[in-house]
Amino acid sequence: MKTQWMPRRMLVMGMALLSWGGLAGCSKSKQQEGEGKGTAAAPVQKSKVLTVAQEAQASWIRNFNPLLAPGTARWPSRSGVYEPLFVFNTLKGENVPWLASKYEWSADNKKVTYSLRPEVKWSDGQPFVAKDVVFTFELLRKHKALDLFGVWSFVEGVTAPDEHTVEFTLTRAYVPGLIYISQQPIVPEHKWKDVEDPVTYKNENPVATGPFTEVKVFQNQIFELGRNPNYWQPGKPAIEGLRFPAYPGNDQANLALLNGEIDWAGNFVPDVDKVYVSKNKEHNHYWFPLVGNTVMLYVNTTKKPFDDVRVRKAFSMAIDRDQLVKVAMYNYTKPADASGLCDTHERWRNAAALADGAGDWTKLNVEKANAMLDEAGYKRGADGVRVGPDNKPLRYDINVVTGWSDQVRAVQIMAQNLKALGVDATLKTYDFSPYFERMQKGEFDLTIGWTSEEPSPYYFYRDLMSPETLKPVGELSARNWHRFSSKEADALFKAFETTSDEAEQRKLADQMQVLFVQNAPAIPLYPNPSWGEYNTRRFTGFPNAQNPYAKLSPNSPPENLFVLTEVKPN
Repeated sequence: MKTQWMPRRMLVMGMALLSWGGLAGCSKSKQQEGEGKGTAAAPVQKSKVLTVAQEAQASWIRNFNPLLAPGTARWPSRSGVYEPLFVFNTLKGENVPWLASKYEWSADNKKVTYSLRPEVKWSDGQPFVAKDVVFTFELLRKHKALDLFGVWSFVEGVTAPDEHTVEFTLTRAYVPGLIYISQQPIVPEHKWKDVEDPVTYKNENPVATGPFTEVKVFQNQIFELGRNPNYWQPGKPAIEGLRFPAYPGNDQANLALLNGEIDWAGNFVPDVDKVYVSKNKEHNHYWFPLVGNTVMLYVNTTKKPFDDVRVRKAFSMAIDRDQLVKVAMYNYTKPADASGLCDTHERWRNAAALADGAGDWTKLNVEKANAMLDEAGYKRGADGVRVGPDNKPLRYDINVVTGWSDQVRAVQIMAQNLKALGVDATLKTYDFSPYFERMQKGEFDLTIGWTSEEPSPYYFYRDLMSPETLKPVGELSARNWHRFSSKEADALFKAFETTSDEAEQRKLADQMQVLFVQNAPAIPLYPNPSWGEYNTRRFTGFPNAQNPYAKLSPNSPPENLFVLTEVKPN
């Protein structure tokens, strides 16, 4: 089973794995050379070191193990220090060759063969060869904690017919598994073969293939990475290195952003034009394309009344999404439609799934919502709160994380909206860990959450409707938090897994959308922006709406490799 990562966000009470900030590049000071404790010093204009803040931490722990979950190893261990075979470009909808130059499926889609680039070397000058790839995947098999995307749930074996060819044999035809194989960071056998425990290994001095492999400085409050002396892409990277000052929270990081001390960030900034751009219209820029994920209201379908599709749709029709977008999201996004798909999957949209009013349940219609609850047998009590056939009032908490200010505002709005249906809904905040544990175990009535960010609607809908992702309440679930499954949808997923024909995949995805719209297993609210800000005083070449070669956000590994290899100093 694959692991899904939580959405990246910058909020007033930012958390270590969920907050992002940054500073600008500085020339080396005595502190940076190790003569004292590093601090977030003011930037030096001529620096060719790009300052990126991708984690909010009070102090740094030296760990560059790319096989660990994001947040444990320092950014960009998984996609900047180490690299994968291919990188999926969300904006272009294509797999981009990286350490491999091509891949090819067998006729039965049970074997995929990668051709590796012969010019690639490790940063110590040793050749990158097929046995390194085999070794990496064997590590995942031996240590399940490292198999973050569950590749050994569908991979049967990995072999190297020659130095530049790798073959993956699958247990079954599983074409969607390509993304998990392709985007796995690869480590060198000659450096890792004697590592006693790769799960706890901190890899303090990495040997890798990525553009930035040299640890120039590492102190409690700052670290700096330098260029790979043997990088395989000629003339890249153009910048000399990456610099990361530590910030204990979002307030300090955002202050640095507003003061022009950051070159590249992925922050949530309220009223960004006024707060950030207006400070320096020539150099302060942002780009928030709607390719993050979809923010959802999850309803626990194992509990009444949420096992009734009429109730789920009625709750959805009571939500004023225009107000959510305006008040909670500062108009950075738009209301979701009933397909739940964000702009990542624009080319997959099936207009027929929403035709003839089928998708109207994501449109505000309080009158119809009340009528549907009446029809479902939930009548208003003397106090105005509806009760079910068991006389239990419709009184629920809506869970959200303390400090996620945009989602807290969204939940406040939804709780007020639901009162118009005779539903007594109340905001309930938790610290992230208990919030996420309750969501994973299905121990909630209503909770705000997110969806996956993967190449096709197959992943999105499988997470939300497949019996294979369904876990009993109380057992941790990677994605199907609302506990819904559809045998009809599962047949479509199985068929999708066996074909690499795009036309056939599109037909199947169209039917998945129809089933999602019919069943409303979860309630789409709005697509999440992919947050990204940049400053051009020192560097240029960042993606933007005029040059959308990749996501601007540093929060989506391994796609940030596109930016790291394209940005140039002025």
